[in-house]
Amino acid sequence: MKHTRIRPFNTKDTYPEQNLDNDLAQAVVANGVVYMRGQIGQNLETNEVVGVGDVVAQTNQAMANIKELLEEAGSSLEDIVKTVVYMTDIRYREPVYRVMGSWLKGVHPCSTGIVVSGFARPEWVVEIDATAVISEKE
Repeated sequence: MKHTRIRPFNTKDTYPEQNLDNDLAQAVVANGVVYMRGQIGQNLETNEVVGVGDVVAQTNQAMANIKELLEEAGSSLEDIVKTVVYMTDIRYREPVYRVMGSWLKGVHPCSTGIVVSGFARPEWVVEIDATAVISEKE
């Protein structure tokens, strides 16, 4: 079965300051499941970092990215079954989960939260990985 790759890219374009050359995608749809790359506070269209130093703004941008990618995959936020949240400071937990909760009201996904020392770019403070199962359209 062929997988659908949503927004393929190469890391040499995304991280020109690093010596990388990996072909990746923002999301992959396989057997009705949407596997998503961790989303951060960066605009998908412009690659501009949103909300430097503002975990709420970065979380909102990550969730907006997730929504956009799911829609491109033929899915929606309501189809999310699991999230993994990475943050650089335990004090970000409450504001991050409040923002996520506003986007995922009534969805009830499984969720894991992890505190990490950092990301590929120091201005990123939160990353959200989501997996969704595309629901049957009636």
